Amino acid sequence: MAISERMKRKPKESPATPDFGAAGAPIDRGHPFYFGFVATVGALTAFVMMRALASASGVFVLILVALFLATGLNPAVEAIRRRGLSRAGAVTVIFVAVIAFVGLFAALVVPPLVTQGTHLIETAPALLENLKNNTTIANLNDQYGVIDSLQKKLNSVTSDGTLLITAFGGVIGVGKSVLSGTFTALTILVLTLYFITSLPQATELGLKLVPASRRPRVAALTEAIISRVGAFVGSQILVSFFAALFMTIFGALLGLPSPIAIGIIIFICGLVPLIGHFIGSAIFTIIALTESVTVGVIAFVGYVVYVQVENYILTPKIMKRTLNVPGAVTIIAALLGTSLLGLVGGLLAVPVAASIILILEEVVYPRTEKS
Repeated sequence: MAISERMKRKPKESPATPDFGAAGAPIDRGHPFYFGFVATVGALTAFVMMRALASASGVFVLILVALFLATGLNPAVEAIRRRGLSRAGAVTVIFVAVIAFVGLFAALVVPPLVTQGTHLIETAPALLENLKNNTTIANLNDQYGVIDSLQKKLNSVTSDGTLLITAFGGVIGVGKSVLSGTFTALTILVLTLYFITSLPQATELGLKLVPASRRPRVAALTEAIISRVGAFVGSQILVSFFAALFMTIFGALLGLPSPIAIGIIIFICGLVPLIGHFIGSAIFTIIALTESVTVGVIAFVGYVVYVQVENYILTPKIMKRTLNVPGAVTIIAALLGTSLLGLVGGLLAVPVAASIILILEEVVYPRTEKS
């Protein structure tokens, strides 16, 4: 009886769907309001992204420098690995060598630099007075008072022994410069350590984004580009070594104090593209001026002559042999890179130019020959 009553019951009616009306016509994407709204949102998004990138530009610069250094040190790591060490062991050897070089630089360069700087400050008034013995300079001083103005300024600055502090903008400025430089150096060192340790894994991860059919060729081109960056770093080190060797011998012939320390300073300056030799020539000339004005002039002229030989003979030959980059392309790339991105652009310009030439030779030129 209960079963029959259940069978006779009517099924429950589903609730009625609410009527929201008919759908309207789609938005006219050609309408001026729609175009203006989308364009405004796009422009605001691009502006916010550009501001974000600009605020983080310092971090990107540090990452680029560390990645460049890691790629440049990779050939040395691979050479040590071929002798039976693991990659971690090879990286450890490289970084121990770098730290040892920094320690040697500090031990050999800092004490003479402080001594010579103090000596230069003490003898600067006498050096300026000796300039008046030259007839031409004496006439210029009589007309314009150049030497007298320099002497008054030097006496007013060095009378209380605050030349260094004044140059850096006060005690707070000195502290900020030291802390900022130390933090930047440690950051680059740590990033370089991470990059050079995980470079194979990062390369492999990036290659997974490439289609499998093209992966072997892209992998070969990537290895070639990394090799060219390493060759550039090696070439730059070789050029800097020649500059340091020449200036060490030249400084010894001139009778300058601590010629080996001077050579190490020139080696460090030579690693900096374009402006490195400007800094090196200034330091070399200032040290020579502590001896006499004549020695300072000879040192400056000798340095300028060597820089011309390096720029137009030595560097193009080394770069062409190791990177297969024409000398004109090397100079033009360095100038363009420095004008666009400053020091970082100067560092990256030549290896980027070498990589572009490699891609043109392996990808673009073969296609144009077949067309």
